[in-house]
Amino acid sequence: VVTTLSKDPLPAAAGEIPALTSFAPGSGAAGARDLKLLLQKNALPQLDVKLVFSAGSAHDPKGKEGLAALSASMIAEAGSKDRRIDEINKALFPMAGVFHAQTDKELTTFTASVHRDNWKAVFDVVMPMLTDPGFRDEDFKRLKDAQSNALKEDLRSNNEEELGKERLQANIFAGTPYGHPVLGTLAGIEAITQDDVKNFVRAAYTRGGLALGVSGDAPEPMLARLRAEMAKLPAGPGLTAPQGVAGRRPGGLEVEIIEKETRATAISLGLPIPVTRSSPDFVALSVARAWLGEHRSSVSHLYQRIREVRGMNYGDYAYIEAFPRGMFAFFPDPNVARRAQIFEVWIRPVVPVNAHMALRIAVAELDKLIREGMSKADFERTRDYLMKNVFVMTATQDQQLGYALDSNWYGIPEFTSYMRGGLEKLTLDDVNAAIRKNLSARDLSVVIVTKDAKGLKEKLAADGFSPIQYDAEKPKELLDEDKVIGALKLGIAADRIRITPVEEVFAR
Repeated sequence: VVTTLSKDPLPAAAGEIPALTSFAPGSGAAGARDLKLLLQKNALPQLDVKLVFSAGSAHDPKGKEGLAALSASMIAEAGSKDRRIDEINKALFPMAGVFHAQTDKELTTFTASVHRDNWKAVFDVVMPMLTDPGFRDEDFKRLKDAQSNALKEDLRSNNEEELGKERLQANIFAGTPYGHPVLGTLAGIEAITQDDVKNFVRAAYTRGGLALGVSGDAPEPMLARLRAEMAKLPAGPGLTAPQGVAGRRPGGLEVEIIEKETRATAISLGLPIPVTRSSPDFVALSVARAWLGEHRSSVSHLYQRIREVRGMNYGDYAYIEAFPRGMFAFFPDPNVARRAQIFEVWIRPVVPVNAHMALRIAVAELDKLIREGMSKADFERTRDYLMKNVFVMTATQDQQLGYALDSNWYGIPEFTSYMRGGLEKLTLDDVNAAIRKNLSARDLSVVIVTKDAKGLKEKLAADGFSPIQYDAEKPKELLDEDKVIGALKLGIAADRIRITPVEEVFAR
């Protein structure tokens, strides 16, 4: 994907934010009067429909971790009472109809996409999956096994990068409703019964817990049909918001080393921050985050210092909002709204001999940012980038609708106008103050996935000089800098470094 962003100011017309969303009036039909519909009416013939329920993995009962994700799968991938899932897929294919689910910590989103000419036929097939699900035993077993395999094989065995990121989230939020992956745990998935799923669906997928969104050239009969279908859902309030989800800020550096048979070493580090999209510091911290480690950006600072000049790995990024499945995407998915977030640095895998040094470089660069702040030139360049990039983040129909629903969840204005308005008023002092207030290079939780866990633990605890091995000649200035960073004292006590065999990660 190649994107060209103008370095010049936007034309006046382009800078005017269109009114993308409106709330359509509720239907007078029984059971539908309490449904609010966020409508993005436009000329696009493709219709995007989102059904967002306030239910996610934070609502998983203790001992049944993974229930929210499995329940969503039993709706989107298990058919209706009248049609098996293979029959549904066969019917949708020639119409290019799509119906899928996304589950996160607090939200489960069902998305239907269809051309306006086919909305009736697709609704006939898709809507009963939610309002009259099949709940067949063979589908339950199939999807339960698939979820267990996704956790055990896809995440734990085959993806050190996503494993490290998920484990970092779990460690920071340990003991809270956010303290396990959306997929759950192996023991939790195994304990889930078909009745658990039915009870969760009945309690969670209610009219009171639903936010509706539609984008495209939606005809009025389609909107009326959608309201009527959603009126078939139970009238309950939905699930209550999870409580006590604040993360734990470590005092000093703490490290978990996941011992796994792997050729490279993946590193994730971070700390909880009291900043979400609705917080006063969000826009300011977004500028700092983008400068330090914009996702997939080759001009961000960490990328330049770790990959570009040293050639240590593929990329190095920073985040102030959760970005699940980041290694598969250029932009974050919408509808991953959370009331608690972490600041995170993702160091993509390095050769094991350079792992200690990679950690030191990341900590040193973060510490320098906190102590010295951003420069005026870096601030202005990054702010100008974000002023335009916000349109790229919301370029597609699905993104626009998803971000609009998220804005309602956070209680903020339309996202692009919210960000651009905040960026226009932002000053360098605002950014540097937000950095000092919310970030730390001392109180960090670190997760490292590597083969020689014992050897790495000894190096970290000894805190001795960490050399770096290059495959090519480097300039003297860089080698001199390496000597300083290689001697940086991290001060990690041996009792704050624990080793966990990969087989035990997310087992229970």
